[in-house]
Amino acid sequence: MKLSDHDFKAKVLIVDDMKLMREILRKFLESDGYLVQSASNGVEAWQLLNGSEQPFDIVVTDRDMPQMDGMELLTKIKGDPRFTELPVIFQTGISSRDAIVEGINAGVYHYLTKPYDEKVLLAFVASAIDDSRRHKALKTRITNKRVALSLLRKAEFGFRTLNEIKGLTTLLADLSCNSDKVATGLSELLLNAVEHGNLGISYQEKTELVSQGRWREEIERRLNQPEYQDKFVLVKIVRETSRTTFTIKDQGQGFDPSNFLTFSPERATDLHGRGIALSRMLSFDSLDYLGNGNQVVATVNSASN
Repeated sequence: MKLSDHDFKAKVLIVDDMKLMREILRKFLESDGYLVQSASNGVEAWQLLNGSEQPFDIVVTDRDMPQMDGMELLTKIKGDPRFTELPVIFQTGISSRDAIVEGINAGVYHYLTKPYDEKVLLAFVASAIDDSRRHKALKTRITNKRVALSLLRKAEFGFRTLNEIKGLTTLLADLSCNSDKVATGLSELLLNAVEHGNLGISYQEKTELVSQGRWREEIERRLNQPEYQDKFVLVKIVRETSRTTFTIKDQGQGFDPSNFLTFSPERATDLHGRGIALSRMLSFDSLDYLGNGNQVVATVNSASN
C-alpha cells in the first residue's frame, strides 16, 4: 500500500542487508499504516537519517551487517543530540545474554529475536513510538514551563512543612538570577521560619532535640498540633534585571537576630546555629531582618554584576 507523505501513522527506517527481509518488514509495516524507507547497511541508514526532510519516528535495524553494523549505527544515533530520543529496535538472530545486555546499555529500545511474527513486530514498533512521543511531549511541556517561568516578575508562596521546603527551595533558586549561589541560603532561611518561627522551637530546644535524634520527629509532632496547624510561612520573590529579592515572613513571635548574623565562637561546637550566618556570607549580597525578627529580606545580585 503506497502512502502519501501525510497519510501515515509514523515514519519507519528499516535497516537490513538482506533484501528479502527488508521487503517482508516493509510489507508488514505499510499494511499497518506506516511510511517506510529502507537501507541495506548502517552507512546508508545514517545518510537517510541526516538527509530526510521528514524525521523518522523509529529505526528497526539488523544487528549484523557489512560496512556499518547495528551497534555502530546505534552508537552514532545515540551520540547525536538530534537523534537521542529516536527509538531503535534490533532485530537479530543473536540471542546471547551478553549481546542483548550490550545493546540495551548502548540505548536500544528492544530486541526482536528472529524469527518473529508480524503481530510482535507491530506491537513493539507501536509501543516504542508511543513512548517516544510521550517523552517528547513531556519535554516540550517542561521547556514551555521554563519559558513561562522566565517571564515571571513577582510571586508569593505559602508553605508550612519540611517536605514543602524542598520543592519550593529548588523552584525559588531556579527563578533567581543566581540559582547556584542562593539555594543553600534559601533552604536555611525557610527552615528557620518554620522551626523557630511558626513552631516556636528555641535554640536550646533544638540543641537537645538534635543531640537526641528527635528533631524531625518533634517538628512533625508540632505541625500536627491544633495551635500550629494554621500557621504558614509566606515567601515573596521579586525578579529584576540586576537582582532577585526574597521576603520571608513567618507567624511566630520573632527573635533577636543580631547574635546569629555572624559566626559566634561560643557556638562553634554546637550542632546547629550557623544557618543565618552562612546564608549572609555565602548566598546573599544583603540580608536584613525587619520588625520583631519574623521577617527577613534577602537579596542576590545578578551573576554578571
